[in-house]
Amino acid sequence: MFTNVQALTQATDGRYASDQELMFFQRYLSSVGIRLRAYQKIQGAEQQIISQVLTRLKVQRPDIFLVGGQDLAAKWQRDTVRVLRYSATALLLDDSERFKDTLLLWFQTIMRAFGAQESCNLTYTAMQEVMAQHLNGEELILFLPILELSRMTLGGAITTFCITAEG
Repeated sequence: MFTNVQALTQATDGRYASDQELMFFQRYLSSVGIRLRAYQKIQGAEQQIISQVLTRLKVQRPDIFLVGGQDLAAKWQRDTVRVLRYSATALLLDDSERFKDTLLLWFQTIMRAFGAQESCNLTYTAMQEVMAQHLNGEELILFLPILELSRMTLGGAITTFCITAEG
């Protein structure tokens, strides 16, 4: 939303906006109730969501958080909570672009430096599955693309590698 408002402000400097340029307001206003309910559900179920994702990951790969003999599950949890909270805000404000620019691109550099792309890929794949237990269909339609953006940005290198390695 803020990204669209900023772009509109720049594009219409000194003139009125056209009906076409104002369409994003109508789209946002028609979905704001759904966005608010989803945001509140995610907020209320945050610990349960994180716990369910953690459980899925440990079932898939029991050693996923063991790096150099050190258990990094607590670090994973802090990072995943941060991304979930920013994702929920991106959902509420309908601003995936700002989310990507302010958090994901910065966080991508860190995850790559630590070689954590596989963990990110698995995390946000599992989170998409877990969210189906917490959000209804309308809410999922709005939220899953944000989680997919997180998966692709933070874990995308591993996905590209897997496709190349298999193909």
